[in-house]
Amino acid sequence: MLTLGVILAVVFVLLILIGIGIYNSTVALRNKVDNAWYQIDVQLRKRYDLIPNLVETVKGYAAHEKETLEKVVSARNLGIEAKTVKEQEKAENQITSALRTLFALSERYPNLKADQHFLRLMEELNGVESNIAYARQFYNDMVMRFNTRIQTFPGNVIAKMFNFTPRDYFEIEEASAREPVRVEF
Repeated sequence: MLTLGVILAVVFVLLILIGIGIYNSTVALRNKVDNAWYQIDVQLRKRYDLIPNLVETVKGYAAHEKETLEKVVSARNLGIEAKTVKEQEKAENQITSALRTLFALSERYPNLKADQHFLRLMEELNGVESNIAYARQFYNDMVMRFNTRIQTFPGNVIAKMFNFTPRDYFEIEEASAREPVRVEF
């Protein structure tokens, strides 16, 4: 018959092993969240690289639309300089709004709509926008899993012991930004 000391030792070892398992899986989820954010960053950088070419193309046809072009460039710069998820959200909302205005310009300039360089840039931008949407969804899914892990028992005990903190979702705040970017030729 097992003694009380052996039973307590076995229970203690089991608790330690469970704690290690929870800690390791929480670290793995945190790393997935970080990786998902880096994937968003890659897509945003592609978007930022396309914007100056798009602005230059539009400038050739609609140079007097200086305010619109400046808004696009300003929003892009905000995105590049963003350091947190909340700052990135704000910048991306501004970029989406500025790009909508830029796309609306193309409707007023038939030669711009017909320009092959402009069409190619718009096609690339549409692809990048789709990739951003997918990356944002994946990131938010990982954030949900991570936050659930650190907010429910027994993960919350381990999270508190090792200072795991909830992550922010990458949300779109503007109602108009919830609509897909429309590109019409």
